[in-house]
Amino acid sequence: MTIRLFASREDAQLWQAPLAEAVSGPERTGAVTIYRLAPNTEYWYRFSDAEGRRDPYAISSARTLSLTACRATATIDARWGNGFVATVTVRNIGTQPLDRWRVAWRWSGDERVQTVWGGVVETAGADVAVRNAPYNGALTPGAVTTFGLLVVSSAVPDGLTMACDS
Repeated sequence: MTIRLFASREDAQLWQAPLAEAVSGPERTGAVTIYRLAPNTEYWYRFSDAEGRRDPYAISSARTLSLTACRATATIDARWGNGFVATVTVRNIGTQPLDRWRVAWRWSGDERVQTVWGGVVETAGADVAVRNAPYNGALTPGAVTTFGLLVVSSAVPDGLTMACDS
């Protein structure tokens, strides 16, 4: 199977100007690695079989990771009937230093942030974001920082799923 990458959906639809390609086994599952792609870039891809027959239907896109990537995980440290305290760990998982970070998530219920320490909160209804404080935005690759939350809620969630970007 051959996987071809394109810079735009139009190029992929027309099978024109592929940027890269990789060959896998005959199965339709598995993984291939294509090196030297630009970070934080959307690529469109198409498939053809071992005989070169192009799949007329499968067309999709994927975005490469940023070199300055981060990951956020939350631990609920204490819970009680109408709220909880959580610690969020932000880690630079990229290959380049970060000069800032931002963690975002969506509440599933009536949760409300009362206080944040170690970050600056930005909320709009169910959507919440916390960006770095002036003193903890710079993270070298592998480095970690934390911020804390005091949250009021009628039901404490089992956990929080967060997205991190720089």
